[in-house]
Amino acid sequence: MSMKAPRGTVDILPEDARKWQFVEDQIKKVCDRFHFREIRTPLFEHTEVFQRGVGDSTDIVQKEMYTFEDQGGRSLTLRPEGTASVARAFVENKLFGNPNQPVKLYYFMNMFRYERPQKGRMRQLNQFGVEVLGSADPAIDAEVIDLAMTCYQELGLTSLKLVLNTLGDKESRNNHRNALVEHFTPHIDELCNDCQNRLTQNPLRILDCKTDQDHYSMKTAPSILDYLNEDSNQYFETLKDYLTVMGIDYVVDPNLVRGLDYYNHTAFEIMSEAEGFGSITTLAGGGRYDGLVEEFDGPRTPGIGFGMGLERLLMGLEAEGNEIPDDKQLDCFLVAVGEQSEKEAVKLLHKLRKNKIQVDKDYQGRKMKAQFKAADRYKAKYVLILGEDEVKNQTIKVRSMETGEQDDIPMEQLVETMQEKLLGGTGNE
Repeated sequence: MSMKAPRGTVDILPEDARKWQFVEDQIKKVCDRFHFREIRTPLFEHTEVFQRGVGDSTDIVQKEMYTFEDQGGRSLTLRPEGTASVARAFVENKLFGNPNQPVKLYYFMNMFRYERPQKGRMRQLNQFGVEVLGSADPAIDAEVIDLAMTCYQELGLTSLKLVLNTLGDKESRNNHRNALVEHFTPHIDELCNDCQNRLTQNPLRILDCKTDQDHYSMKTAPSILDYLNEDSNQYFETLKDYLTVMGIDYVVDPNLVRGLDYYNHTAFEIMSEAEGFGSITTLAGGGRYDGLVEEFDGPRTPGIGFGMGLERLLMGLEAEGNEIPDDKQLDCFLVAVGEQSEKEAVKLLHKLRKNKIQVDKDYQGRKMKAQFKAADRYKAKYVLILGEDEVKNQTIKVRSMETGEQDDIPMEQLVETMQEKLLGGTGNE
């Protein structure tokens, strides 16, 4: 029996959780400025949600999903990505009837994919994502890309590369698909089994193959840019114009296709070019999916979104030498000596916390010197000293850990005194 965390999962300990909290808080502030609202969906869905939403021909559905049968015989799957779940929730909860359109959503979710674990790509991964449902305006594509870039930049990342492509509309994709089949058919026996299956299921995904990426047929494959009709070309040009006026640099890569079946028109990835980041440089990726909501029996609804791996974001911060600020200090540490003091300390802790003051105490029965060392380790701003004499006189010593200054104050004035020192006098007893 193994008592270790399952392969591909990690424990996020308190010191690391502080970094996650900082990153998530900063991202939430960006989402608020862009007027996005949070959505939370179930950890698992009916398997069909991902089969229909992600696509049967994808590696996620074919190889990577954690699927199980519940006691009622229903096939359920731990979510491997967020977009299909959000689209299902959009339809089920009739968000398409919301008078405020488009619906702009963000989420922080655990995802689960059975793949070979490596740094920044675990089997349980943490992802931030956004989805916008209800607009076919290329300006919203630009806004989504801008939001992603803003999150990275405000966290301090500078070595970023935005890679952009279009997959065109249905007509453009069909024409390109036919050209890809014609191009790869003579070489198909030289390609991997996955590519051989993709030739008939989704030939576009051959371009996304990591096994055959250096095969000569890849370098001469037809480009989607040569098969765009007028509307698709205009859509792409308008998006690029919007990015240019916002000052967002980009590189067009006609081989960027993304790994999911539901994309059309815009596809993009944001990569790290930081030295030492690693061979897999992608930080975030996304694109437009105008037919996805209809897969869940919803009305025709255009959509666009992206997913951002938080593990990879933290890797990017580390690679660029960006330190997460450690500004967490304990407001007060209460040092109590003696049986009566301990009893009074419990009462004071309760009272201080009720008045929005952060405070802790010793629970190991340590002597005063050891308690002061604990206060120092916790980076306490003030130490509150309570001995038998203080209990008898109903006073308490308040010592500043920065200056060493110490005052004796009436115990009944402690809350007011600490509010003045820490909170500028806010709060009520």
